[in-house]
Amino acid sequence: MTDTKIAVVTGAARGIGAATALRLARDGFAVAVCDLDETTCAGTVETIEKAGGRALAVGVDVTDATQVETAVARITADLGAPLVLVNNAGIIRDNLLFKMTDLDWDSVIAVHLRGAFLMSRAVQTHMTAAGWGRIVNLSSTSALGNRGQANYSAAKAGLQGFTKTLALELGKFGVTVNAIAPGFIVTEMTAATAERMGVDFEAMQTAAAKQIPVRRVGQPNDIAATVAFLVGEESSFVSGQVIYVAGGPQG
Repeated sequence: MTDTKIAVVTGAARGIGAATALRLARDGFAVAVCDLDETTCAGTVETIEKAGGRALAVGVDVTDATQVETAVARITADLGAPLVLVNNAGIIRDNLLFKMTDLDWDSVIAVHLRGAFLMSRAVQTHMTAAGWGRIVNLSSTSALGNRGQANYSAAKAGLQGFTKTLALELGKFGVTVNAIAPGFIVTEMTAATAERMGVDFEAMQTAAAKQIPVRRVGQPNDIAATVAFLVGEESSFVSGQVIYVAGGPQG
């Protein structure tokens, strides 16, 4: 890229978000590293800056419209107009339906769906004005259904519909919108799931790998590499798609 573009990655303090922020910085983007607690973004920012890149740590609750608007205004002032957005922020509150509380449901829907809506609405003005933009939403194979995840599955399926609609609305402005649906990815979130289930995490990975056609579990960099393609120039004819990055066919 001749001109540095500004990318915003939510949930970027760790896991898939951090790997994505690092990859985009390596590809020449200046990156706004966003997470609920700004201090947790320090490690990602430091790694980017040590490699010679530009990054900004931004604390933002993506479910809060005022915080989102403030964060995007700050990013624009400090880095420049954001033309790439990766909606990665997410939480899990797993439970079977009869045990799931109102808060379990509302909080998961809010972070995934409301968060992606608020962030996308806030940045689209810059993208449409520039006549170029990329939005990537993180869905999941859980969108196809997963026991104990009625809230998470509904949110991730909702993101697929959200993605397709934004692709229709924003395409004429040079903005593409796609979703990535990861399968089993080794992150703190999956490790926490293993702990909650009382299962050894290494054993869980081994068992999962046996069910995956490529015979391995995924790593955050697998997702980051797919994001890198979708936000680049060569993907300009790819929009409204859900790409399952799961080591085998899904969907």
